[in-house]
Amino acid sequence: MSSRWLFARRTVGELHAESERSGLRRALGPMDLVMMGVGAIIGAGIFGTIGQAAGAAGPAVVLSFLVTAFACGLAGLCYAELTSVVPISGSAYTYAYATLGQFVAWIIGWDLILEYAIGNVGVAISWADYAWALMKNVGIDFPLWLAKDPRYLTDPLSDPATVAAIRASAPTIGGTVICFNLLAVSITVLITILLVRGVRHSATLNNAIVLLKIGVLLFVIGVGIQYWDTSRWGLAPYDSEKFAPHGWTGIAKGAGLLFFSYIGFDAVSTAAEESKKPARDLPIGILGSLAICTVLYVLIGLVVTALVPIDDLTRGADPLNVAISATGKDWAKVVVSVGATASMTAVLLVFQMGQPRILMSMSRDGLLPPFFARVSQRYGTPAVSTVLTGIVVCTFSAFANIVEIVNLVNIGTLFAFVVVCIGTLVLRYKEPDLVRPFRVRGIWPVALGGVLTCTYLMTQLGAENWSRLALWLVVGLNAYFAYGFVRNTTDPVRRRALQRRANVVFALVLTGLAAFMLHGDEWLSAPAIRASELAPGETLPAVIPTLWDKWVGFPPELAHGMAVFLGLCALWNLASIPFGSRPQNRGPVAT
Repeated sequence: MSSRWLFARRTVGELHAESERSGLRRALGPMDLVMMGVGAIIGAGIFGTIGQAAGAAGPAVVLSFLVTAFACGLAGLCYAELTSVVPISGSAYTYAYATLGQFVAWIIGWDLILEYAIGNVGVAISWADYAWALMKNVGIDFPLWLAKDPRYLTDPLSDPATVAAIRASAPTIGGTVICFNLLAVSITVLITILLVRGVRHSATLNNAIVLLKIGVLLFVIGVGIQYWDTSRWGLAPYDSEKFAPHGWTGIAKGAGLLFFSYIGFDAVSTAAEESKKPARDLPIGILGSLAICTVLYVLIGLVVTALVPIDDLTRGADPLNVAISATGKDWAKVVVSVGATASMTAVLLVFQMGQPRILMSMSRDGLLPPFFARVSQRYGTPAVSTVLTGIVVCTFSAFANIVEIVNLVNIGTLFAFVVVCIGTLVLRYKEPDLVRPFRVRGIWPVALGGVLTCTYLMTQLGAENWSRLALWLVVGLNAYFAYGFVRNTTDPVRRRALQRRANVVFALVLTGLAAFMLHGDEWLSAPAIRASELAPGETLPAVIPTLWDKWVGFPPELAHGMAVFLGLCALWNLASIPFGSRPQNRGPVAT
């Protein structure tokens, strides 16, 4: 294999020329992009994760917001510079291709599926929860078994009363309770249809929804200020045990949990080819949306921690409803539920729009099949990619568990941010004379600071999330070397030889990983903590974790499910091994 293919870069001039031939309509201005960013950022994170973050950090959760905002701000500055130089659809994928080469670009493109498509699964599930609560508040009795995933019935963290209600009302087949998230599927279908019809219509709806949910957050702040008890903060006089009960460790953990609240500002860059003046408008959209959301988040953090005890915020998935209930105005719950549902709709809209455009960019580069790049002549949108993305999100949102989804999205997105920061430095070094309409001053401390802070937040995530990221990347490497990499050569004999080698190697690798997922909990069953290793005064926990728990972290049933998936991937490689001498017609070849 030629290593030069792995690090082959697309020049900025090539990317600009290809952008002009994309067929996408330039219909978005700076305010549309700011609204798009705000629409993506304010969503499931602020309405769902602030309670758990407050439980870790206490009233110092406002500092957790600022820590996360600092890390995202550094990455946002790097995004802004790259989008002004490379205003092409594809987000971090395109930037990596222009700076670090094809191999890193593929890894980032594959990783961004976690942020957009898989992230949208989590948002759709959260949307369903708030939509069901809203319908209940207004007297609509929607079946609960059509608003939860099947794993909710066996999750130890699930509400026992809700589980009992589902089992009592849901139909059964052969004694098995039927339970799937029809609400999540329905909203995904509607969003997909809207995006296929056209981005201009989508932007108009998004702007209206964003204004609504900003109004709801301001409503919570305005009403909450009238009833808050600022002594709960522990600031006057200062009480460190009350303000930050777990010290810096708790603040850092809170920042890691709150990262999901900030995911979305980078989605603005996926609309580069539909922006009227991308070099000017994209930095405004990215930095403007990040600034607006940070101010709102800090104010919300101050209000909710002054309205109710921290322990109350950690109970349930609707902490803002819990906080606003302390005012005695129960009708305000309806207002908050409406805002939460609207905010999630806007996030679904933006992320469902971003993923097809990343797939389109990867397809134009020859790394994915050509049909991903097809643009509808009638609507001027990547209709095929949009529909396929919708199908994936619908399938997973009907059955997936939101906890695993959110954690996987966090680590995948942080990884992409690290690459963007590095790519900004590389492009400065390799092409210093490029015209940069937006140029970051002090790029070295900004980019390196972004790398360090995002990496630090990644370290706050558990072994299970690192294991999932590693498995996801292995499957992605399989797809790259078996399809995209071999298309670097026009020689059909060499292409088939490279594909055959990739299929055989990954069939063996995936078979080994499947065996490890199936039996690893038995092989690594030794305790991870021994009494002899404890510090003076420390005692062994009630449940002693094993080496599997410490290094891998997958629950056995999930690991066994992954073993089945990896085994199927291994079989796909075996079935795809090319035999004979006739070359396969795999579409246009990337040069």
